[in-house]
Amino acid sequence: MKNSFGKVILAGAGPGDPDLISVKALKYLQIADVVLTDRLVSPILIEENVKKDAIVIYVGKQCSKGIHTPQQDINELMVEFALQNKLVLRLKGGDASLFSNILDELEVLVSNDIRYEIIPGISAAFGAAAFTGIPLTARGFSRGVRFLTLYDLKNVDQNQWEDWSQTEDTLVFYMSGQKLATLTNYLLDNNINHNKGLAVVQQATTPNQKTQIFSFKALSTNNLPEFEFVPTLIIIGNVVNLHKEYAWFTENNTKNSYFDNHKNTYQDAV
Repeated sequence: MKNSFGKVILAGAGPGDPDLISVKALKYLQIADVVLTDRLVSPILIEENVKKDAIVIYVGKQCSKGIHTPQQDINELMVEFALQNKLVLRLKGGDASLFSNILDELEVLVSNDIRYEIIPGISAAFGAAAFTGIPLTARGFSRGVRFLTLYDLKNVDQNQWEDWSQTEDTLVFYMSGQKLATLTNYLLDNNINHNKGLAVVQQATTPNQKTQIFSFKALSTNNLPEFEFVPTLIIIGNVVNLHKEYAWFTENNTKNSYFDNHKNTYQDAV
């Protein structure tokens, strides 16, 4: 039986557009005593909705920029504030469970008998697909969709590269922007259909969204864009070719990070 003190809410805030948070997560954001927020949560969402006396602590991670809050510190903060009988909102970019450290957080909450709730969010893949007009499983273009990451590139074996190159599924790669050249080179080496497309979508659903589309035929001779911003989603498959006809969102081609407006209050709360 869980103790009566405090509670931790593990919630997804959506892919960037502050209007894409769920109603339930928004309600908790407005009443939470403590908000532990990821870097990829809209700063507007925080600024306009937390109550005046709430403690907001930035616990973001972006290894490419050397921004890293140890998971152990996040775990300790959740427990510390919950034991003070506070309502703690652990707010994550995208969905709460997809490519996140939620298991570490669940383990520490269970081991401390702290009540918790999980609220799903719109993942970056769904936000990027919607705002680029690329339906991930369009009939006649894709048999399915796979959500992947090249975070642990050394453990991708030859059979996996062959499978990814030949599948009719749409492939969506998270946290792989810095490995874009490696990814495309391996797929080309394993005879991916040159008619398939590749979309590089940066900062999806935000005013700073930037989308670049390539065919694998072009990629065999052209240079790839440089990695610039987090989050960067890579979408690969026949469905990418639908972007030209169905894109609806107007991009402004800014060169700024939408998510760099956070105030880093982590050190103030420790």
